[in-house]
Amino acid sequence: MKKLIILLCLGATMMVSAQNINGRFSSSLYSFERYDSPTTSEKYLRAYEMLNLNFNYDNISIRSYFNLEGNLSNKMEYDPRLRFYNLYFEARNLLDVATIKLGRQPIINNVAGGLFDGALVNIKKGDYKFSAYYGGNVPAYQKLQLIDNWSDNYLLGGKFTTTVLKDFQFSVGYINKNYKPESYKTVRLLPDLTLNPLLVEIENKSNQFQFITGELSYLNKDFISVFTRYDYDINFNQTSKFEFESRTQGSDRLNLNVYFNYRSPKIRYNSIFAVFDYGNTYEVELGADYQISSAVTLTGKFGNVEYKDDNAQRLGFGLATEWGTVNYRKTFGYAGELDAVSLYSGYTLFDGLLTPSIGVSFTKYKLSPNDAESNNLTTLLAGFNIRPLRMLSFDVQAQYMDNKIYKNDFRFFFKLNHWFNLNL
Repeated sequence: MKKLIILLCLGATMMVSAQNINGRFSSSLYSFERYDSPTTSEKYLRAYEMLNLNFNYDNISIRSYFNLEGNLSNKMEYDPRLRFYNLYFEARNLLDVATIKLGRQPIINNVAGGLFDGALVNIKKGDYKFSAYYGGNVPAYQKLQLIDNWSDNYLLGGKFTTTVLKDFQFSVGYINKNYKPESYKTVRLLPDLTLNPLLVEIENKSNQFQFITGELSYLNKDFISVFTRYDYDINFNQTSKFEFESRTQGSDRLNLNVYFNYRSPKIRYNSIFAVFDYGNTYEVELGADYQISSAVTLTGKFGNVEYKDDNAQRLGFGLATEWGTVNYRKTFGYAGELDAVSLYSGYTLFDGLLTPSIGVSFTKYKLSPNDAESNNLTTLLAGFNIRPLRMLSFDVQAQYMDNKIYKNDFRFFFKLNHWFNLNL
């Protein structure tokens, strides 16, 4: 907590001497009904207040992003709740090569991304870039405090990237993320003839992700783009994931897509789930999009997934226009059977002042091909966006859903957005 207090003090200094203040304020209301039993329910009106606030002085910034949420009616036990998603100090272009971030910040990583409390360093020179980071996991509900047992709840990693070869980008990285599950108490029976109940505390070991990752991409804007990614699980000594994606321009109007994915379940080291007999999956998808005109594009995809002892397929078609989209999707096989049609339309009027939108979808599905009964789902949404000023907008949306579980489920959403940018 002391480190965060120091950071807040630095932030207060920045507020006094800032050259620029910018960010976004958002206020939302969301109403819904929750059933406590098949015959009794309560209606809720929940409010969310979000603030993204940045103080800038030359190449130095304090960046923050936090959210206050709570019910205006039928308050829940933990209301109100304040979540801090970002609160960090940033210094850019140090010695013309480095950027440093210190505090609570986001990290984008295909293995274990999210938020952490710590430090990140980016160094870039010419065609070479190196990043390294270290910190602790964020406490539950993004509380403004440091997590306990830092040694069991930390994130450590780095990544090296180069574009030295024309049209190519190559990256290799390492990540080590530890979790310390909270202990809990439960009742167990004594292993004797009495079988008397005994209250036992269950304390798990620290669980860990530890991976080496590699990425290779090639981009030729006039012909083809290729992206590959490989993840290796150090703890289990096995390939965790291999991904390949390519997009080829067949003609001026036609584009072809190929996607392949091999994946094993991502399981934490020392986790009880590691003892189960699980299978890996192989996924292939072929797709194409054809531009009928400047305002209309036709798309189609077919995918196949191979499981350990079975397989599943999916098929989709779509039509995208400047007035909206129409899509059809079908899945069949081991993953269940589904037929879905969806339509969405949104169009801007009066030079951006008003953007009405409407959407509807009809779905028929079975969780298993052997199920005798199919389930039907209808979803409707309608709303509009009003933007009287470039830096101010209002969103209103009504949502409706109906199936055998949610009978006539109606929800309402309102949101206000205000962007600001002040030079002092």
